[in-house]
Amino acid sequence: MSDLFAAKASTYRPMRAKFLADANFDLVILVAAKRRELAFDYQTALEAGLIGQQDPGVLAIAAREGRVLLTHDVRTMPQHFASFIGEHTSAGVLLVPQSLTRRHVVEDLLLIWTALEAEEWTDRIMSLPL
Repeated sequence: MSDLFAAKASTYRPMRAKFLADANFDLVILVAAKRRELAFDYQTALEAGLIGQQDPGVLAIAAREGRVLLTHDVRTMPQHFASFIGEHTSAGVLLVPQSLTRRHVVEDLLLIWTALEAEEWTDRIMSLPL
């Protein structure tokens, strides 16, 4: 039995979070993160059809796609997120204040991406800086 467990443990690969940037998110951050980690998976607002969507619609699309939402909207998104998870399941939200430097955001984003599995983001909202 221990050989079977060891075989499963050796083939276990954590499911990394995938991200979705809302329309106001700084794309330079995403490009920089992707340059550092080729496996970093993100989708832009344009690619996801988020342009013109209000926060509840953005949250719904992110949830449907199973992607953690990246946003600079630290003022209104927390309230919309709280309402959303009252009725739906979310893949998570990461609030990124625009006052942080791009370099700082990239560092924290990649740290989070490597440390947390996708399922750990479920119905969770986090804010940078760490």
